[in-house]
Amino acid sequence: MDSQDITIKITDRDGVMHEVVAPTDMAMNLMEVVRSYELASEGTIGICGGMAMCASCQCYVKSNHELPEMNEDEDAMLAEAFHVEENSRLGCQIHITSELEGLEVELAPEN
Repeated sequence: MDSQDITIKITDRDGVMHEVVAPTDMAMNLMEVVRSYELASEGTIGICGGMAMCASCQCYVKSNHELPEMNEDEDAMLAEAFHVEENSRLGCQIHITSELEGLEVELAPEN
């Protein structure tokens, strides 16, 4: 494991928790990490390509990490999405940084 890598816990849509290693030096976001580990069926996550224009990568943040403020696009998208909770975020808007070591998220149900 590279010192640039962090470990995050992702619970998939079947309720299975995966502990994965994510690089902080590749400008990846959480949605891309989920896709690279194939933790969601092809075509069910990141449909818009990470532009905050769909809610297919919605997840629930389970740990107490300080995340960046939501931008207007993400806020508006979540306002229209299904299964939204207080801790909902779009995975494509959560960039993998060293501060997220130990982050725990759960993928929202598919719409």
